[in-house]
Amino acid sequence: MSAPLCGISSMATRQVLAELASAWERRGGAPLAVESVGGVDAARRVAAGEPFDVMFLASDAIEKLLASGHAVAGSRVDLVRSGVAIAVRKGAAHPDIGNEDALKQAVLAAPTIGYSTGPSGTALMKLFERWGIADQVKQRTVQAPPGVPVGSLVAKGEVALGFQQFSELMHLEGIDVLGPLPGPVQINTIFSGAVCATAANPQAVRELLAFMASPETAELKRRCGMDPA
Repeated sequence: MSAPLCGISSMATRQVLAELASAWERRGGAPLAVESVGGVDAARRVAAGEPFDVMFLASDAIEKLLASGHAVAGSRVDLVRSGVAIAVRKGAAHPDIGNEDALKQAVLAAPTIGYSTGPSGTALMKLFERWGIADQVKQRTVQAPPGVPVGSLVAKGEVALGFQQFSELMHLEGIDVLGPLPGPVQINTIFSGAVCATAANPQAVRELLAFMASPETAELKRRCGMDPA
């Protein structure tokens, strides 16, 4: 049996990676153990030289690790595209989010707004700035701590309107997912894999990433609330 591979990922991809790893192992691939943490923390640990074989992070984070030499040059493989959805506490009123203006009004009316760390949260704040409401809602926004799903804050009633990738919200209890952001303002994050500079067997990681990006994994990714990249 091939030696096990050790990986690290952001929380957003933990479910899809578990499914992909199982599918890979059923094909006889090397067992894969992935630690899922907040994306900022994952990138910091890779940059600190912790001995991982493979990383799974937002593409821009991987580009920074490639530039710093902590990922092997040319090894980035785009795997999934993840869009942001909106949730309220289960049983709460469902505001209209059917178009950009309706969504803006829902945000203005919400007593509290939850968002995540990482690229999708940053993009949401930029959207509020573009709408000209950033200062108006600043005191009502709550950023979930790294590794804590926004949906869990929604379920506990700590925030009224929560924004996070659909894959993070779809399996949580205690919330109602209203749907995705309207098309013109949808926030998509590309999550990629790359070979870590500390990898013991870079070729095994490349084979794993090639499988994860292959067409045969497309339906599995959709079941996990993501699209093939």
